[in-house]
This record gives sequence, C-alpha cells and structure tokens, in this order.
Amino acid sequence: MSEKKRGAFIAFEGIDGSGKGTQIRLLKKYLEEEGYPIFGTMEPNDSPTGSLIHQIMIGRVKTTNDVIAALFVADRLDHIQNDTNGILKFVQDGVNVITDRFYFSSYAYQSVDVPMDWIIRANSLCARQIRPDVTIFIDVDPKVTMKRIEENRMTRELFEETDRLVETRSRYFEAFEKLKEEEHVVIIDGARTPEEVQQDVQAATLPYFVK
Repeated sequence: MSEKKRGAFIAFEGIDGSGKGTQIRLLKKYLEEEGYPIFGTMEPNDSPTGSLIHQIMIGRVKTTNDVIAALFVADRLDHIQNDTNGILKFVQDGVNVITDRFYFSSYAYQSVDVPMDWIIRANSLCARQIRPDVTIFIDVDPKVTMKRIEENRMTRELFEETDRLVETRSRYFEAFEKLKEEEHVVIIDGARTPEEVQQDVQAATLPYFVK
C-alpha cells in the first residue's frame, strides 16, 4: 500500500482589486474538474477572532495597528490548527489547499504602520508549522485596482484608498525581499484578461498538486 502523499498548499496574495479572488475560483474550478481533491479557504476565518477582525475591517471596532496585526496571527494559528477545517489537517490528509492571503496578511490591510521585522517575527509562529509551497502574488498597479474597486463595489472599506494600496504593495515587496531565502513567491502580472493570468497561475501551481 503506497504512502499517502502530502497535499499541496498554495497561497494567493495581492492588494485589493488585483483579481486574486477570480484567479482562485478559476483554479479551483479547473482542479475540481480534473479530479484533484481541493479545499478552498479564506482568511480571516469564522472563529471569534476572525469575526472580531471583520468588525475592525469594516470600521465597527476601533483599535491600533499592532493589535490588529496580533489578531491576524492568532486567527491564522487557528486557521492552521483547527481540528475541523484547519489547513494543516487537510494538507497532511493529502488534500490540496488553496487560500486567499496567508503569511503576509498581517500587514496587508490596516497594519501597514507596524514594523516589518515585527510582522515577520510574529508570523514565524505560523511558518514553523506550515509554509505555502508557493505564494502567488497577483501584481496590478494600485490605480488600476482602485478603479476596479470603485466600479465593482457598492461600498468601499475605509482602508481602500489609492495611497494605502500603494503602501501595501510596497510592503509586500519589502517582505518578499526579506524572506526571499525562505518563501517561494511567484509574481504574476495581473493587468491582463483573467484567462491570460490563469494560464500563468496554472503553470506556477500545477506541479505541486496531487491526486
């Protein structure tokens, strides 16, 4: 009897409006049709901490950036370890996992004022347990993503402003540079049709998935 293969773990990152949600849906649909066992998950999750983060993100609860960053780490730890829907459990059981935001998301929104070294130290608690096989960063100019946000949403969250998106994108690249020896990040040009972007997404991720 052959030993069960470890599932793939793929994370998608990108500033709001980059199109990563569309790319996740397209990839998940393709993999399901091809017979791959897939678990798709989002962050924050539906834990009490995740619910609090949602309240903060829509402006109903006010707090400081360092508290927000710490909450993201706490939510992610549950996201990894949860007995029912934890990422680690699925990957160990041979299920391929795709998630929207993972290692870098502590600062991807509100927490851009928290020092990057602090963010990386906090996230190391999660990285010791599991790291994505590859992180796909869908890169689009912040002005383009702001236009997409304005055209496709009824309301805009407070943090979705062009200057905040510019800062967030720069922080991603700061993290990529600091962690280049530890994290496998593939940067994909998102300023094309969803189908064209998906071709690059599949080329970068399919070698990791198991049936």
